[in-house]
Amino acid sequence: MQVSAAVPTTRPSFRFSKTQTLGLVFCCTIFGAAAQVLIKMGANTLSGAGVLAMLTNLHLLAGYSLYGLSTVLLVLALRDGELSILYPVISLTFVWVTFLSSYIFRESLTPTKLTGILVIVSGVAVLGRESKR
Repeated sequence: MQVSAAVPTTRPSFRFSKTQTLGLVFCCTIFGAAAQVLIKMGANTLSGAGVLAMLTNLHLLAGYSLYGLSTVLLVLALRDGELSILYPVISLTFVWVTFLSSYIFRESLTPTKLTGILVIVSGVAVLGRESKR
């Protein structure tokens, strides 16, 4: 009877700092916003409602690819960061989407939207101050 040695499982020795995890999540917000804009562009140019039309639409493919990259970065950030601090930062995606939609799709930037942006940015700033303590 052959006895095999147990292979120890260890976490990678590389760890991200607090600043690096925030940077990764911030990149997630940028990629997520760009992904949403690309998906909207793809939806606007769909020639049909079938799966084949969606699978061959370059804007949709690019958008979903960016979402995938964003997800990978988020996993890396969450491995070493605090969920209660990092996850609210993702709400900045709404801010970028609002500005990009205004610029690219000529959607109106109303006082209500600007108030919402102010609330989101203020909330993230308050949480950011808390994480420095």
